[in-house]
Amino acid sequence: MPVPAATRRYLRKMLRGTLGLAIGATTAVAEFFYVLFGGIALAVPALRRPVFSGARALSEMERQRLERYFGAENAKDYTGRRAMAYLVPRCVIGLLSAGIFGLILFGAGSGVVIGYQLLSGRSPGGDAPADWYDPVTTVIFGALLIFLSLQGLIGAATLDHKLAMSFFGPSKKEQLRRRVSELATSRAEVVEAVNGERRRIERDLHDGVQQRLVALGMLLGRARRAGDPDHASELLRQAHEESQRALEDLREVSWRVYPIALDSDGLHPALEALAERSGVPVRLRVDLPERPPAAIETVVYFVASEAVTNTIKHAAATRIDIEAERDGNSVRVRITDDGTGGARASGGGLSGLARRVAAADGAFTVDSPLGGPTVVTAVLPCE
Repeated sequence: MPVPAATRRYLRKMLRGTLGLAIGATTAVAEFFYVLFGGIALAVPALRRPVFSGARALSEMERQRLERYFGAENAKDYTGRRAMAYLVPRCVIGLLSAGIFGLILFGAGSGVVIGYQLLSGRSPGGDAPADWYDPVTTVIFGALLIFLSLQGLIGAATLDHKLAMSFFGPSKKEQLRRRVSELATSRAEVVEAVNGERRRIERDLHDGVQQRLVALGMLLGRARRAGDPDHASELLRQAHEESQRALEDLREVSWRVYPIALDSDGLHPALEALAERSGVPVRLRVDLPERPPAAIETVVYFVASEAVTNTIKHAAATRIDIEAERDGNSVRVRITDDGTGGARASGGGLSGLARRVAAADGAFTVDSPLGGPTVVTAVLPCE
């Protein structure tokens, strides 16, 4: 049975965080001695500058560790004095993490010994025969110790993260710089999204409606030149059918530009209409107690629409799930299919969705291993 994509992501995150915490426990030993002897060296004015420089180098190493393994982005504009102040509690947390890892290793070794004794028919810690309750109590206490160890690691990682945020959290200048960069990126994404939408509409009109109208004009021209009334009547019948197909294509294009149901009725009816028009069975779940802003509804709808279109064209799927729900101050839409997978966020359709979501300050992810399933997720702020 394949492991769900969300579970795989969670396990990778946990393993990456554990590795980062273990590295931090190792570096804490060096930081402890540096704080110990560096604090003494600060009594000499001539040594303060190199001591603060060394403290900043160690703190920068910790900042990069937290960014790589925990995804914590902190500012770089801090002083050596502040770095020295950070290393004092940081080495304590690191040594605490080292102690937790030591207890885990000790517990694992003890578990192996106790398990061997139980399999040999002996009571844990002695040579007496094992009683019936020995395996039960061993499993219960073992599970309790594993739970406490995991909680200890999570607590140490949380302390490590919060400590770095309190010392190296983005300054107002850094926050302003990041916001300006985000706005510049969003502006570029908006321009690219508009250009991409215009090219798509032009392509739909050229490949669909325009070809229908050309065929309609040719049929009407042949009907005018026909000398046989029966043949002219047949050509007019074909022209009428072609006009109906051109009208259907035009409605399809206008629906893809902006569905009327989205403006008049809201996101839920528009997604229901999308599910009904899909050639692949769609299971829809919408949990939005309040109607999001119109701009957010539009982005959510087009993410779902383009993802469904890509699935029908390329994934060979038999089922599509669309979920739209409120998540705090954001709206999350997730589209899952059981197709062949292998979709890339850099692909034509998905990259356009990424630009559209980025223009609304949202987050867009694609998880599509070979063999499936494919999960397209967009999280959009709606404060």
